[in-house]
Amino acid sequence: MRDVSGKQTTLRRARARAVLKASKEAVDLLRANKLAKADPLPVAKVAAVQAAKQTSLLIPYCHPLPIDFVDCRFEVGLTSVTVETEVKAIARTGVEMEALAAVSAAVLTLYDMMKAVDETMEITEIRLLEKAGGKSDFRRFPIRGAPSGSNS
Repeated sequence: MRDVSGKQTTLRRARARAVLKASKEAVDLLRANKLAKADPLPVAKVAAVQAAKQTSLLIPYCHPLPIDFVDCRFEVGLTSVTVETEVKAIARTGVEMEALAAVSAAVLTLYDMMKAVDETMEITEIRLLEKAGGKSDFRRFPIRGAPSGSNS
């Protein structure tokens, strides 16, 4: 595990997104709350929160972090569900892995709860949308003559 003891404690934030592609019939059942395993959206939201909080147990080199905030939102389309997560912590290391773990757990939960009505579903586009915090917060005004990407 990397030594982060010398790093500055700052507000760290990350957002991630995943897309579940499904049949129109499966998405219609989701929208109407008529799936056999109950309403997957609140269950997926809880899975996202749990995954963000437990990321260091799942990913060997991730540091355990004091997570301050986790959000999980859904956009239900005609043949897809887009999941977006946001994670915040005041810590010495970033929270991008926590945001990615959260969105992955949420979309996997949707898949699990909908698989009985659609065997053709596909999880796509799991990706980091944004991360902020740490030394990048201190690079806003480059110093003249400094190498690119550095201010010292």
